[in-house]
Amino acid sequence: CLTFQLACCCGTAACSLCCKCCPKIKQSTSTRFMYALYFILVTIICCVMMSTTVANEMKTHIPFYKQMCKGIQAGEMCEKLVGYSAVYKVCFGMACFFFLFFLFTIKINSSKSCRAYIHNGFWLIKLIVLAAMCSGAFFIPDQDTFLNAWRYVGATGGFLFIAIQLILLVEFAHKWNKNWTAGANHKQVWNGLLALVTLILYSIAVAALVLMALFYTRSEGCMYNKVLIGVNGGLCLFVSLVAISPCVQNRQPHSGLLQSGVISCYVMYLTFSALSSKPPETILDENNRNITICVPEFSQGLHRDENLVTGLGTTILFGCILYSCLTSTTRASSEALRGIYATAETEVARCCFCCVPDGDADAEEHVEKRGGQTVVYDEKKGTVYSYAYFHFVFFLASLYVMMTVTHWFHYESAQIEKFFTGTWSIFWIKMVSCWVCIGLYLWTLIAPLCCPTREFSV
Repeated sequence: CLTFQLACCCGTAACSLCCKCCPKIKQSTSTRFMYALYFILVTIICCVMMSTTVANEMKTHIPFYKQMCKGIQAGEMCEKLVGYSAVYKVCFGMACFFFLFFLFTIKINSSKSCRAYIHNGFWLIKLIVLAAMCSGAFFIPDQDTFLNAWRYVGATGGFLFIAIQLILLVEFAHKWNKNWTAGANHKQVWNGLLALVTLILYSIAVAALVLMALFYTRSEGCMYNKVLIGVNGGLCLFVSLVAISPCVQNRQPHSGLLQSGVISCYVMYLTFSALSSKPPETILDENNRNITICVPEFSQGLHRDENLVTGLGTTILFGCILYSCLTSTTRASSEALRGIYATAETEVARCCFCCVPDGDADAEEHVEKRGGQTVVYDEKKGTVYSYAYFHFVFFLASLYVMMTVTHWFHYESAQIEKFFTGTWSIFWIKMVSCWVCIGLYLWTLIAPLCCPTREFSV
């Protein structure tokens, strides 16, 4: 029985050990789920390492704590296992794990190859390898040089992860408009849906702009907030006018206000997030007391319960990171990054346009039950996503998590309990992301005008 369990943990059908009550799952989905599980596990460990509360609780409640720390050579009070340097080392191990698999899975087109079997199985061995890599980083010589160099690598990878998400957001907006426009050629109801959704998106963007102007500015001071809210609102209006300009419409008939509405809403969200992440401004009132300005009064009350806000906010943030990783690793997304898009003739209008239509008979050809969850082998004729691109995105996500948990360039004072305390580095990263997003979308509009001899499919 033990031999059978170990074989399943190290084989290609680990998910078939799950209970029968679980719904059937595709092999490609189960593989990505397992890698995501490893990613979540290491991320939780990083959050624990950045928590001074957890460190103090361990010192208080674990017997022989000092002796144990000395035994594993982690310092008298395990100071080498907490703080930003520990997170850098653990994330170094996770990043190396995904980068090695990125190199290992390059140009895999068949799920029947030996490398594909390793990618889709051997979970117990992979877990051991991941743990060994994360642990081995603590024994790298010349730690100071390593941390300084790795910090720049992490920042570069983190920025690249953000850029990929922004590119895919622009691609998502174009895909949405193209899909529903294809339906409008056959049924007028799609024109109504396009108009309704566009109106909702712009209503949300305008409402967000007005609310930020009300709550994040005041008559005296708040110059940063006033300028940036005005600039980002003006940029959203500018790209909307460019999208419906005659010269752009002649080259790109599919260009419209739906894409601009999606981009505007996202820019307003990033602007709000950036203003919330800005260090608080204080002034002296008539009684010579320091008061905080340029932030909503109700937000000051919310931040009093720091543990609840931090826990909920951290969960939402890393849930979004995980969702971005899984949704940006499909074959369509990887092709979009290389400029390959579906033609308009192959578009079938759907409300859930991101989902592949059902009816793939090949996916149902080989179904196996091993006494537990039903596993559908949907890669009999080829891979349904790029293995190498999947691992590369998780490699970048590892670097992004490392930089986010350690407050980017304010690492020395970083604590998970102060995760949502404003810092200038986080503020400018989010604000620059706004401008990069608008720049990418603007380029997709004017590129056909700048390069008339090239064919653009967006």
